[in-house]
Amino acid sequence: MTTIIYNLAQVQRRMALACARAGRDVASVSLLAVSKTFGFDAVREAAAAGQRAFGENYVQEALDKMAVLRDLPGLQWHCIGPLQSNKTRSVAEHFDWVHSVDRLKIAQRLSDQRPAQRAPLQVCLQINVDGGSTKAGVAPEQALALARAVAMLPRLCLRGLMSIPEPAIEYEAQYALHTKARAVFDQIKAAGTAGAPGLEQFDTLSLGMTADLDAAIAAGSTLVRVGTGIFGGR
Repeated sequence: MTTIIYNLAQVQRRMALACARAGRDVASVSLLAVSKTFGFDAVREAAAAGQRAFGENYVQEALDKMAVLRDLPGLQWHCIGPLQSNKTRSVAEHFDWVHSVDRLKIAQRLSDQRPAQRAPLQVCLQINVDGGSTKAGVAPEQALALARAVAMLPRLCLRGLMSIPEPAIEYEAQYALHTKARAVFDQIKAAGTAGAPGLEQFDTLSLGMTADLDAAIAAGSTLVRVGTGIFGGR
């Protein structure tokens, strides 16, 4: 058994235990393997163990991997890094998901540039639960308005929220930060339930990484983004 396959099994076991502690069905939380800075061989190993969803921060690096790994069926590519306007076309044309939409201008470009022959691009809004001025993400109090606007764009499907809070060592602090994101998620989901157009598929809360996935799952995360825990240190 390779290290990556072993690590994947350990992460999946940890997720299952966290779900059990939170009284949740293990099937309610998906695993995104964050493969940024690791080569295509690492992705191939993880795929051999059944992993299909991979997260990338750097667009050109991801495009190179997609080209090399095109022989592998069913891989799903998620853009999880900050998006600049000059990168939106490549992302719109090649990725399946984007987790880091934090302003309407970027969302509009992604919608305009998404090829008509491809399924709508699945997107999450990134929110800044810390309020730090140097961090990406829409402010929590502005998230509902942005969600309503993004949900109306024709080549996008708004699926949920993503957050990357400042690292916290203690479980209680991790949980508190993640519950802030969960509260915003619940607010937007409630708007969809009440009939707000374009929010029918709002079901994804992208929270938690290697260090804090247990607290994220307890807070309601439906997708955890794990890199180090699978591929090792960078």
